[in-house]
Amino acid sequence: MRQHYDVIVLGVGGVGSAALYHLAVRGLRVLGLEQFSIGHNRGSSHGETRAIRKAYFEHPSYVPLLERAYANWRELERQSQSTESLLVEQGILEIGPADGMLVQGVLQASRQHQLALEQVSEGEFAERFPGFVLPADSVALYEPAGGYLHVERCVQTYAELAVQHGAQLVTGQPVTSWQLHSQGVLISTGEMEYSADRLVVTAGAWASELLRDLEVPLQVLRKHLHWYQVDPGAYAQSSGSPVFFYERPQGCYYGFPSLPGDVGTAPKATSKSFSSKPPAAISAQPACIKVAEHTGGEVLHDPAQVSDALEPEEVGRVERFLSECLPDVKLRSLAHAVCMYTMSPDGHFIIDRHPLSEAVVFAAGLSGHGFKFASVLGEVLADLATTGQTALPIDFLGLARFQK
Repeated sequence: MRQHYDVIVLGVGGVGSAALYHLAVRGLRVLGLEQFSIGHNRGSSHGETRAIRKAYFEHPSYVPLLERAYANWRELERQSQSTESLLVEQGILEIGPADGMLVQGVLQASRQHQLALEQVSEGEFAERFPGFVLPADSVALYEPAGGYLHVERCVQTYAELAVQHGAQLVTGQPVTSWQLHSQGVLISTGEMEYSADRLVVTAGAWASELLRDLEVPLQVLRKHLHWYQVDPGAYAQSSGSPVFFYERPQGCYYGFPSLPGDVGTAPKATSKSFSSKPPAAISAQPACIKVAEHTGGEVLHDPAQVSDALEPEEVGRVERFLSECLPDVKLRSLAHAVCMYTMSPDGHFIIDRHPLSEAVVFAAGLSGHGFKFASVLGEVLADLATTGQTALPIDFLGLARFQK
């Protein structure tokens, strides 16, 4: 007999796991469907760390959502009763041309929302941030509230707490289709059919196919994550080394301080419900930093066929950036992984109810900067699925901007 739920969440990655939790704590009968495992490495929510920051250069309208996201991440830590932090406010160092998108965007957001932000003078830069280079004609900004999230741990914690609050979770079943039905929405996998009053679609790179009726092109890009060796103590979290983001003529690059056990050990995609967490740090493991190029990316026509292979030209760009801006990094790669960006046409999220039915809500096109918002977007989607509206400020992210 087909099982019926109040709400089904399709895709239990960063945003989906948060939505599953927020629905479950409201007492709803909710099901999460995930084609891989929880915390898998075949999407956008893996690779050990993701940056978080408030002075948002992409658009100042994101800042109120970020304030709520920070609060929700802290609440998740409290609810999990874990001794390990999910969100680490390590600070973020952002460097770029004075008239570039990064610096101008950070300054605009900080002024509009009165955020703590420091401009670091050339004279004090080397002393405060050893190992980093301030390129000529560039400005350095430091936001103390910036930092990073332990990405797999966040996803797994949301999913585990959702189950503790009564949610059901099915993994290893790819959804082949969904359709409107007399009972609300009917979802089909290769093995089962499920129905629900409401559907939340948080399918990441698979959203283009599952939300094709939106007629908004979503482009999937293959992106690379690299871990490079450094001397013990260099760029170390323990010495206060920050998360960093550089805007350079050849592109934008970001990275993280050297963390204990940070070796790119994201769990593989399996059918097991909960992936084993990355192994504990090994004392003989060389110190390393994680770095990636934010710009560029190879277009993927089928996310299921994403390759783990290195891209020599991309490696060359990353290593030239390191040589110029983080010269103390040893150009010895210790690990490599890939993830996917699902790009909307304007690079901003799409969060809304489906135009064919108010029973369906979705988050799509997070465009490579969405994970830090997962805790609040899950709350937004729970609001939309249960009441049809939310008090959180998402109007600028609506579908209507593509339908003018």
